[in-house]
Amino acid sequence: MTASTIQYLGAQGDDPLGGGRVGPKTAVRAGRAVCSSQHPTVTGTMTDVLRSGGNAVDAAIAGSIVQAVVQQDMTNHTGTVTGLFHEAATGRIHELNSMGRIVPGLAAHHRVPGGKGLYSPVGTRGPMSVIPGFMPGMKAMYERFGSKPWGDLVAPAVAAAEDGHIVTSFETLVLAQTVDFFLYTPSGRAHFTPDGHLPQAGDRWSQPALAKTMAALAAEGPDYFITGGWARNFVKRANELQWPITLDHMTVLPAQWREPRTWKHRDHEVVQLSAPDRQAVYCALVLGILRHLDVRSAGHFTDSPEAGYYMGHALRLAHQETGFINDPDLFEDPSEILVDDDYLAFLAAKLRRSRPRTDLTAHVELTRGRNALHAAGSASEQPAGSCELSVVDADGNWVQMMNTLQSGGIAGEVVDGVPMVGSHMVNSLSSPISGWLTGGGGMRAMLSNTLVLRDGKPVVALGSPGNVHCTVPQVLANILEYGMDPIEAEDRPRMLPLTDDYELSVESRVGQEYVDGLARLGVLVNPLPAYDYHMGSYQMSWLDGDVLKGGVGPRREGMAQGI
Repeated sequence: MTASTIQYLGAQGDDPLGGGRVGPKTAVRAGRAVCSSQHPTVTGTMTDVLRSGGNAVDAAIAGSIVQAVVQQDMTNHTGTVTGLFHEAATGRIHELNSMGRIVPGLAAHHRVPGGKGLYSPVGTRGPMSVIPGFMPGMKAMYERFGSKPWGDLVAPAVAAAEDGHIVTSFETLVLAQTVDFFLYTPSGRAHFTPDGHLPQAGDRWSQPALAKTMAALAAEGPDYFITGGWARNFVKRANELQWPITLDHMTVLPAQWREPRTWKHRDHEVVQLSAPDRQAVYCALVLGILRHLDVRSAGHFTDSPEAGYYMGHALRLAHQETGFINDPDLFEDPSEILVDDDYLAFLAAKLRRSRPRTDLTAHVELTRGRNALHAAGSASEQPAGSCELSVVDADGNWVQMMNTLQSGGIAGEVVDGVPMVGSHMVNSLSSPISGWLTGGGGMRAMLSNTLVLRDGKPVVALGSPGNVHCTVPQVLANILEYGMDPIEAEDRPRMLPLTDDYELSVESRVGQEYVDGLARLGVLVNPLPAYDYHMGSYQMSWLDGDVLKGGVGPRREGMAQGI
């Protein structure tokens, strides 16, 4: 198929303001290739790269760089990049980890007093400054798999910054909830509120300083951000803020290619990021416990109170157990013990043997109030940022990757048009992001890049922003345990882990019988919004028989296209 005969298939979900529609979306059937993202500009950029002969990695690079221009509520050019890459020619799956890096041996440098805004707990010293990971990740991807000229891949980002993008209603919503974080710094105020106000829905937001930076990136390559002009300005600003880094620190820990972690569930293999990322072990724990409990025989976990009780507990247990996973260069790795089938059976038996024997509804009502079981929805403060990309090209290469504003640069600062949020790292067993000020400077996280294989070949790729630690296992359970197609699996209500005080936050599309049934088990349901955007919105590619499909979830913007 030549470029002149390629057709766009299934472009859907356009918002009149220029963004992707928030709400239900249909799957896209693709003839040869498919891609999806949270923003039509990003999806269109990736589709154009594929149409012009680029491969899946070319598309992901171009999409990520333009995404950091048009979705600064979710990502930027300094944060973290991770991904899984299925190479059709060899059948191998490669893992890329390019998270922001701690500078070993230097005292932690914190910025933004009180940590107000984004996701930093009030009363902390604010996010920690870290070495950016975004562009080292782009460089590693390009050097290993890129096929088109670098400048061509950056050109859409140059144009988007120069010409501006139409601000969407969803972008305005998220910026309004997080902009306080940037109002502590002169550069943050100048970037996000140049006339004293945020860009409003429908505005065309051009960014001249960022356009100049993107033009230099296109001309000089990714090293412009690592050892070149932008890197020097970043180091200069860091030094002015009493963070004593040097240009040499910008290459302290290059992006790393690793072997991903693979685990089995029934007749599928699931491939996810390796330690110190915790998501693979977390998912294996949850699905293993559910399998030993035979939860699917009780019904779906958002229909059946019994299944919901077990899912909430399994998510809580997985969060606790994976707290023992740290950087394998510094710690022993307990992953194999945690996913051992006998241990999974033990955890399942522990849950089964600890169920209440009597109706606890009266206890819930007496401790939470008589109206507790009929309360209106109340959203809890949860993470918002990150961008997931899903791409399959005409040669059968699959890419599932993330770029995010998290763990990059100096919190609240904007250097040459590039905003930064630092790292919300907290050293605790329960923290999703943590690291140590010694060793190689790597940090652990919980990130969603996932490939599902059958007979050794990819059949589903998925990932999302939001509460991925607990939403990925739920979407996987819907697909692998309950036999749903990815769109239905994505649409189903989702929950947070059961809390220590027996509260289960669930999207409020559940019935009163479900709420009453959980109350009998001593659990109070906290109803979240019906489609809570903090609970993620998945970008997915999959095979339906021999038909390649793509899709995006309903909780955020987004669009899938095929060619």
